[in-house]
Amino acid sequence: MLIDIDRLPNDGLKISRDFDFLNSELIDENVVFLQPVHAHLSVQRIGDDVRVQGRISTRLSFVCSRCLTPFEYPVDCKFDLVFLPEELHELRDELDEEDLDQLFYKDRQIDLREVILEQLNLTFPAKPLCSEGCEGICAVCGRIRRHGECGCQVKEAEGRLDQLKIFLKDKR
Repeated sequence: MLIDIDRLPNDGLKISRDFDFLNSELIDENVVFLQPVHAHLSVQRIGDDVRVQGRISTRLSFVCSRCLTPFEYPVDCKFDLVFLPEELHELRDELDEEDLDQLFYKDRQIDLREVILEQLNLTFPAKPLCSEGCEGICAVCGRIRRHGECGCQVKEAEGRLDQLKIFLKDKR
């Protein structure tokens, strides 16, 4: 959904609608949409700058990093962005540290679909877990530990750090 900056009304633009994205557009290849992304957006022009405020919500399915089972992940996030004309950025010879936080629009247009997709991807956890206490799977039989004990006995490997363990015991 392209917004033509020159055609924005003086009092801004309010948008409330669903956006459909493909699973392949997300940064995590194992994530699946369970419902479309609903967005409430406000777009307002302030001189040559454009302020985009919004709230997005959806439900996604992630795969737990520890037990490898799918789980539902609700998204409900707010954002407040200011876009500057790309011409201002092109006039500079080098990037300053403050430039890293700035967003720019090109050809007097902003693609709201891309803005929403970027904000959605920013909500993803670095390590998706079905629960904080997820113990993962048994290293021997592969059973999911939250479903109960499997009875496997895992013997700790004896290694180079055994001497260090003995040394630490003596210090106590």
